[in-house]
Amino acid sequence: MMNLSDMLGYADIGQLSRIAAVYRCQCNGNSKNDLIQAILSTVSRHDVFDSQIDTMKLDELRFLNSLLFESRESYSLEDLIARAQQSRFGLEGEAKAPENAPSKSKQRKKKQQPEPQPFSPRDMIARFKHQGWLFNGYSGPSRYMFQVPGDLKHRFRETLRRRFAEALVYSDEPPFYRDEQTLLKDDIHLFLQYVQRHEIGLMPDGSMYKRFVQQALEHMAIREELPSKGEWRFGYGRHFNHYPDRFSLLYDYCMSIGALEESGGQLSLTEGGRARLADPPRNEDERLYRYWLKLYKTPVSNLLSLVHWIQALASEWVTAESLKKNLLPFVKPYYYDSAEAVLERRVWTMMLHLGLLRIGEHPVHGTVLRMTRAGNAIVKGEGLADRR
Repeated sequence: MMNLSDMLGYADIGQLSRIAAVYRCQCNGNSKNDLIQAILSTVSRHDVFDSQIDTMKLDELRFLNSLLFESRESYSLEDLIARAQQSRFGLEGEAKAPENAPSKSKQRKKKQQPEPQPFSPRDMIARFKHQGWLFNGYSGPSRYMFQVPGDLKHRFRETLRRRFAEALVYSDEPPFYRDEQTLLKDDIHLFLQYVQRHEIGLMPDGSMYKRFVQQALEHMAIREELPSKGEWRFGYGRHFNHYPDRFSLLYDYCMSIGALEESGGQLSLTEGGRARLADPPRNEDERLYRYWLKLYKTPVSNLLSLVHWIQALASEWVTAESLKKNLLPFVKPYYYDSAEAVLERRVWTMMLHLGLLRIGEHPVHGTVLRMTRAGNAIVKGEGLADRR
C-alpha cells in the first residue's frame, strides 16, 4: 500500500494545486516538487489534520469510516458511490415538514431561503480527492481505481480513536461477567453429534421442525429461546426466522463448511461433518469470526469497522453507555432493528458468543464490556493467542 508521498509523486500538477489550495500552502505553484513538499509539511501538522476532521460532516465521517479497516487497497468509482450513498442514513427525517401548517408570512420567508443542494456522492468523492485523501491509479486499468494513502489511514484511525476515547467512561472489573470463549465451537461439536444420532425431519422451507430445534438447544452450553410467534426476523441467516440468533449462526456455519446436508426432507451429517467430529480444526474460532463477518455484512454494512472500534476502545472495562454514544452515529438501522438493537444484539452479543468480548454488570456503571485476549488477537488478524 502506497503512502501519501508516493501518491503525490504520481499526481499531476493540477491535482497537486487543488490539494495545496485546500491546505492553503504557500509555495511555488509551478513547481511540482515545491507543491509536494508544502503539502506534506502542512498535512503532517496535527492542528491542520485535526481541523480537517473537525469540519467533516457526519455522512463524510461515515464514508471515511467505511474505508479505514479493510485490507483491500483499491476501490472502483461505483463502489465509492455506493458507500457514499450508504453514509446518508438517518438524515432523511431531518427535513420533514412540521405537523402544524406554517403561516403565510413564514411560507414567504421560507421561499426566500435557498433550497438545500441535493446530495451528490460524486461531490463527496471529489472533496476527498481535493483534500488528498483519495487518489486515482496512475497507469493502465488502475487509472479507474481509487486508493487511500496507507499512512493517512493510520492517522485517521489514531485521530478518531483518540477522540472517541476521550468520551469513554472506564470501570474496574465487575463482580459478574459473561465470557463464552470456546463455548460456540464446543456446541458445534455437540450439535453435529446430535445430528449424527437422530433422524431430523425438515419442514417444506428447509428448516428443522420445532421439536428438533428444542432438543438440540437443550444440549447447548448457552440456552436460547425459540423466536416468538409472529416476530419479524430476517436478514441474519438462511433460517433466521425460525432459529434463535446464536443457533442460527452455528447452523449456517455448519452448512458453510459442508458438515450438514439438507436433502429429501432430512438433515444429515456429511463426510465432512464426520471428519469435523473426528478432528476439529485448531483455528475454528477465527473461522467462525470470518464467517460471521461475511454473513452479517449485508444487514450491518460497516460491521468490520464497528468490530475494530470496539477492539480499539474496549481494551479495558468500559461502560456500554459511553461506547454506545461514540458508535451509534455509525450504525444504520435495519428494517425492524433500530440502530441500538443492531449494535447491542447483532454486534456486541454476537461478539460475546464468538468469544471476542466479555460483558458484565457493574453495581455503579451498569453494563460494561471488555475485549478478551483471544478476541484482540483474532480481530487484529494475529491468529489465536493464549486465552487467559
